[in-house]
Order: sequence, then structure tokens, then C-alpha cells
Amino acid sequence: MISKKFTNIFKNKFPILVAEISANHNGKLETAKKLIKCAKDNGADAVKLQTYKPETMTINSNKKYFKIKKGLWKNLNLWNLYKKAHTPYEWHKELFSYAKKLNILCFSTPFDESAVDLLEKLNCPIYKIASFEMKDFPLIKRISKTNKPVIISTGMANLSEIEETFNYAKNCGIKDIALLYCVSNYPSKKSDFSLNNIKIMKKKFNCDIGFSDHSKNDDIGFSSVIAGAEIIEKHIALENQKKGFDIAFSLKGKEIRRFKNRLEAAGEILGKKKFFRNKTENSSKIFRRSVFAIDKIIKGEKFSKKNIKNIRPGYGLEPKYFSKLLGKKSPQKFDSGSPINSSVLKKLKIND
Repeated sequence: MISKKFTNIFKNKFPILVAEISANHNGKLETAKKLIKCAKDNGADAVKLQTYKPETMTINSNKKYFKIKKGLWKNLNLWNLYKKAHTPYEWHKELFSYAKKLNILCFSTPFDESAVDLLEKLNCPIYKIASFEMKDFPLIKRISKTNKPVIISTGMANLSEIEETFNYAKNCGIKDIALLYCVSNYPSKKSDFSLNNIKIMKKKFNCDIGFSDHSKNDDIGFSSVIAGAEIIEKHIALENQKKGFDIAFSLKGKEIRRFKNRLEAAGEILGKKKFFRNKTENSSKIFRRSVFAIDKIIKGEKFSKKNIKNIRPGYGLEPKYFSKLLGKKSPQKFDSGSPINSSVLKKLKIND
């Protein structure tokens, strides 16, 4: 169950869809604003930015260490990637204000302490820690001083690494923590996932668990809710958008609405936190088996397998009483096809 702090921020919605804008604004403020509106129009519960500068991520070097060797961004230099992909600091105030105007929650992932300083000035309500920064303890320490809820992605990390970060965050005083199961390759394939990790994490850490989805398959997000994910993060793009650093694993336009609907359907199917049975099923109980007379029985005649039987429908005694009746004298007469009713139990003094 979502913690009280997260519940208040997300206004009791479940499951929660966080639309990640990331770098799909392609360096244009107006595109970033369109992405926020697209998220709002298509049912997302929140939008998330990424707050960094190229110099807070890496250094401007052409050494081999800084060149991406495989994947979507193969052959790109890290400095050039972050320079093109970052959301400029000077945009943030306008984007937060625009989201507020549209009545959609906006928060961000800071990638260093200066980013937290900026976001605090904008009253960022939640902080997200990216998978690649999960072991950046100075960053976690700085975020802890904000007294805000924190969402931590756990891509690449084993359980002991997640535990180390989780305990450190707790020891720093962060009270409200959500952990996101995440696969950090882009796009992620179905074979990369083990959604049982969500159940394992929920049991081990006893906190809110979500899912950061970099796949191209809606079924995985749907299944994550069934597995127990309560906060689902997904990258988004505009309808028919062709270019963007994250376009290969982003939902476009109306796909966001479709995805949100599937998440809600999964939440509805998942149902209550305690065992639940809808009252509409009660009418079907009549088709259970029960004890019936299958031959004419006179008063005083002994019940036997020749004159009573467990059959459908369920107008008679439950089958558990069948063996208790055998050999007992019937206290009344029964026609064939008549249910053996509860009054017989009282007359024969048969207990549960």
C-alpha cells in the first residue's frame, strides 16, 4: 500500500503513472511544455524532469573511457550526449509553473547536489534518484536534508546493493522511500525482466515498490502492477514524434492513455489488499453439491448410500454432513429428489 506521504502527494491514485520527459524535448523549451501537456491530456499522474548539466555529469574528454561502446547511443561521447540531452536549469522554473497551471504534479531527478539546490528553490515535492546514481551517497545525504519523499531506481543493482543504499537513506533520516524495480538497458527486452523481483523487494524492504519501464511492451507494465508495483515510470514522446534520445522506448501521445488504461485495469483486477469475494457470486452457491434423498425415505429408516447422495444443486446440507448422516434414523419422511435440510441436524443432534 502506498505510504501516507506518497498518498497525499499523489492524491490517492493507484496505480500511479509517472511520465518521464528526459531528453525527448530535443533541446526545445516549447517541446518540453508540449510533452507536459501531452502527459496531462493522456492521463499521466505526474511528469518528471532530469536536472543536470553536462559538467555535473562528466568532463569534456575524448579519451576512450568517455565513449559509449554499444546500445542506442553507441559511439557518442558522454559530454556531447549530456550537452544535447540535458534540460537547461533556466527552463525549470517555467516548466514547474506550467505543470502547476495544468494541475499535474511535476518533480525531478537531480544528478548532483547543485541540482538539489535548484529544485529546492522550486519546491520540488519528491526527489527521484536514478539507477546510475543509486550508490552516490553524498547525493542521497544532500537529498535527505530536504525532508522530502524519495524514489530510488535500482537498475543493475543486486539485493545487497539495494539494501546498502536503502539503509543508508533511512539512516540519513529519509522516512518515505519507494524503490523502483528497473532494468537498465535501452530498450529492455522481455527476457531481461523478472517481475518476481517486485514481490521479493516488497517483502524484504517493506516499503512502496514501483517499476521503471524501459521496454516497448505494454504487457510488462500491466504485469508489474499484478506483481505489486504501485508507481510506474515510463518515458514519453509526442504523438508521431520521430526523433529523441529516448524515442526507442517511449510512449507516444495516445499510447500514454492506452498504457494508463492498462495499468488501471491491472489495478482493478488486482483488487483489495485483503481477501475479497464479491457478493455477486453468492447467487452461484446454489449450484454447489448438497445432500439429497435419491429414493423415498420413511420416518425411522436409516440413511444409507442407497437413499441419500451428494449431488447438485445446493438446497440441502453441505456434503461434509453426508458421512455423519449414514446409519442414523431419519426423523421424518423424504420424497426422492428432496433436499435433506438443516432441521435434521437439530433433531439428530449432529454438530459441526
